[in-house]
Amino acid sequence: VTDAEATDVAADETVPYRGVRRTIGTQMERSKFTAPHVTHHDTVAVDALVAAREELQPKAEAAGVSLTYMPFVMKAIVAGLKAYPSLNSELREDDEEIVYKGDYNLGIAVATDAGLMVPVVEDVDEKGLFELAEAVSDLASRARDREITAAEMQGGTFSITNFGAIGGEYATPIINYPETAILGLGAIEDRPVVRERDGESEVVPAPTLPLSLSIDHRVVDGAVAARFANTVMEHLENPLLLLNE
Repeated sequence: VTDAEATDVAADETVPYRGVRRTIGTQMERSKFTAPHVTHHDTVAVDALVAAREELQPKAEAAGVSLTYMPFVMKAIVAGLKAYPSLNSELREDDEEIVYKGDYNLGIAVATDAGLMVPVVEDVDEKGLFELAEAVSDLASRARDREITAAEMQGGTFSITNFGAIGGEYATPIINYPETAILGLGAIEDRPVVRERDGESEVVPAPTLPLSLSIDHRVVDGAVAARFANTVMEHLENPLLLLNE
């Protein structure tokens, strides 16, 4: 998410509630009042992830790619979804069935001047880090310029919202209905962590990433959500594992 609204409003000014803003509001209302939300919070130390991105930066720049942490997170999510497919599903109430999706299409929330849009990166499991970085950058740019198509915001199986890009550690993200789960990312910053050194524990600063995972509790149990989060964190702590995704 990037900040696209920073305007001064006069006292008691009235603006229309329609168009994209109303569509977003209706969708979020439907999600919040249809799917019982539960949010699981955790924090992962990402020393190795920061180092891996720094090591890849020169190669990415040479290829004309702006490499953020998002592609790494997307790959870690795919690992979690493969291990716990109930988070990559859709509850079809009228048909009384849960559909487990075979594709890994991740929606990336983008704040625009018209409201929140969620373009979808398809087949994340089949794309490399640089390819994902290009796809995210392209979709986000076109979403902010209102050049994104409706088709490019459909077909998602799981969504990500990066509120840490603006500020904040934890949140309670609203699921992008009819998906089953959404992961919110806080800002990667140095925070106190406990480390073992010479057989003793000490508190040291280390880069950490706060995670906020909202689930539809009709489909996903809290224990499964926690295990999914653990799998995502394991892959962020050990970026070499991402090579398998």
